[in-house]
This record gives sequence, C-alpha cells and structure tokens, in this order.
Amino acid sequence: MKRVNITIEFLFKASPAILYQFLTTPSCLIRWFSDEVDIQDGVYTFQWSGSEEVATLVEDVENERLKFHWEDADEDEFLEFKLSKSPVTNETILLISDYADEDEVEDQKQLWESQIKVLRQETGS
Repeated sequence: MKRVNITIEFLFKASPAILYQFLTTPSCLIRWFSDEVDIQDGVYTFQWSGSEEVATLVEDVENERLKFHWEDADEDEFLEFKLSKSPVTNETILLISDYADEDEVEDQKQLWESQIKVLRQETGS
C-alpha cells in the first residue's frame, strides 16, 4: 500500500507560544495527544492504550516548527507541526503534515480532527 503525505490546517486563538508548549512538554502532550509521554535527549516515547511509539525530534524552531521522525517509519516520512500567525485575523495557524496509507487518509484526517478538538478545549481556542 502506498503511503501519502497529508497536510491539515487548523486555526487557533491561542498564541504560537502556548501551542508550542502543548506540542513539546509531557504535561501538555498527555492532555491532548497521548496517554503518556517520556522525553529523553530529543527522543519522545509516546504511549496510547499500552502501545508505544518512539519519535526523534529532528527539527525544533521555538514557537514556529517541530519535525519528528517515527522510529518505525520510512526514512522520508515525518510528522511536522508548523505554527504561524495570520496577518489578517491574528489567529495562530497550525499546519500538520503526516503520512498515512492511501486507503486510510480520511481516517487519519478524522483522527487529527478529534485530537485537535481536544487541543482546542485545553487551550481555550
């Protein structure tokens, strides 16, 4: 099955600095992204319902961009969060790039939609 890149955009009232905290700190990540998270020297170990996934932080620009490479993913696959401010509405734009099997793109988008719904509640956005 072919893997494809998907990019989804979300708007937030919260500042890039607040969202960055929710993308990088264990205490915030467990509020919306995973059941547990441990960070050691740029290696993030996430747990969901007893299942564990490991990702290496390969790029980190504070309040702007985070790029992860999953341990079990192809070399050219990544998970990326980009943060920017809309010059028109002053909202924060969160752009998520991820990969999914061709036949699972809609499921992956729905998963992100549900995760982001929780993130909005947690950030008051």
